[in-house]
Amino acid sequence: MKNTYRDLVEQTFYFPQEGFEVVDHNLNFYGIDLMDIIKQYGTPLKISYLPKIGSQIKKAKRIFNVAIAKNDYKGTYTYCYCTKSSHFSFILDEVLKHDVHLETSSAFDIDLIKSLFQTKKIDKNTVIICNGFKRPQYIKGIADLVNGGFNNVIPVIDNMNELDHYPKFLKGKKKVKIGIRIASEEEPNFEFYTSRLGIRYSEIKDYFVKSIKKNKQFQLKMLHFFINTGIKDNAYYWSELNKCVNVYCELKKICPELDSLDIGGGWPIRKSLGFEYDYEYMAEQIVKQIKTTCRAQGVAEPNLFTEFGSFTVAESGATLFSVIDQKQQNDNELWYMIDSSFITTLPDTWGIKQKFILLAINHWEKDSVRVNIGGLTCDSDDYYNTESHVNQVYMPKEEDLNEDPLYIGFFHTGAYQESLGGYGGIQHCLIPAPKHVIIDREEDWEIVTKLFAKEQSAKSMMKILGY
Repeated sequence: MKNTYRDLVEQTFYFPQEGFEVVDHNLNFYGIDLMDIIKQYGTPLKISYLPKIGSQIKKAKRIFNVAIAKNDYKGTYTYCYCTKSSHFSFILDEVLKHDVHLETSSAFDIDLIKSLFQTKKIDKNTVIICNGFKRPQYIKGIADLVNGGFNNVIPVIDNMNELDHYPKFLKGKKKVKIGIRIASEEEPNFEFYTSRLGIRYSEIKDYFVKSIKKNKQFQLKMLHFFINTGIKDNAYYWSELNKCVNVYCELKKICPELDSLDIGGGWPIRKSLGFEYDYEYMAEQIVKQIKTTCRAQGVAEPNLFTEFGSFTVAESGATLFSVIDQKQQNDNELWYMIDSSFITTLPDTWGIKQKFILLAINHWEKDSVRVNIGGLTCDSDDYYNTESHVNQVYMPKEEDLNEDPLYIGFFHTGAYQESLGGYGGIQHCLIPAPKHVIIDREEDWEIVTKLFAKEQSAKSMMKILGY
């Protein structure tokens, strides 16, 4: 029986698959030989493959527009990018090449919007959906955009006191478009029953009548709906979506200006080679359910908005490590030690036990062995030893890491890890943040690489610490 690492992967999954193939025993990521990148830049290393961002945006637009056409749906579809997933300038530059609008989460996001406008990456017709609990600085920033002539800024009201704070910052008599966020009910096994964000279903209609309907300064244009656990094909999601659409229909009957429904983010990404999700089916069913409910209640279908963040950027990212030592700690536990820390570099694996696609980069022809992967710190939580499909990790078996180094990669890590890890700031145990390389392609599809950030230096951390 064959027992090589390659055999193990090919017998466990359909392989090769999109983004992954093996050439001469080395892993290629979107057609890029990762060993070439490692030889040029070393490890630990973060990479961002920009063309994947555009392909994800095109994929979602195509799927939703096809769903709209199949269902003879009368509303439009607008793709918004959730900036909190990754704020980097090179990410936004790539995103905005594809006719995408934006969603913000905090006051400092407004400075990002202003910078994008100054560099002509967006214009005053770009839709800016402003979510989150809003303190005065955030509200002032939103008002600054409106006062500056941005036509499609839509602050989404998160609580019934929020609207009272805008008039002191707004100028002129132009009506401001607003949305209302629904406080969705969570899954029965969640730690709480109702989202802390938004206004309860039962209170939205009364709130509109009392606070918005006769208010000459605001115009309700959007209802916002988001499920923390994402867009899934289960009874819970369809039930919440149905409740949301019914609230939309009730409001539409007394608020003709209301014309948009934002179903938020939460489209899944591949976190395992065994990932299965029918994007086309889900989009078609969402569109169909919204249309059916609206037609039954005699109201026009809303324009649809999504705020895909992780879906946009996660699959463009990878994090590469060297295995620098191995330790046989008892009869059953073999440890592969990497040249960084999970807490520093992939904080989701430590904080919420998130799983990513984990693959060896070289030595696919060697036998496989069960291992635990350990980070450099003395923290007991700095490890990775389970995959999303099985409570084990297998890697190529190495006899002499000095003579024959092994490299491994975590894939689809392009969302949140940099901001959660404190990019450029103080790292756990002062383990430095790794190099960060951007990979793009020219018109002739030639690979172009650029070093975005060097490995963090001791001097930079000492300065932050006051030394």
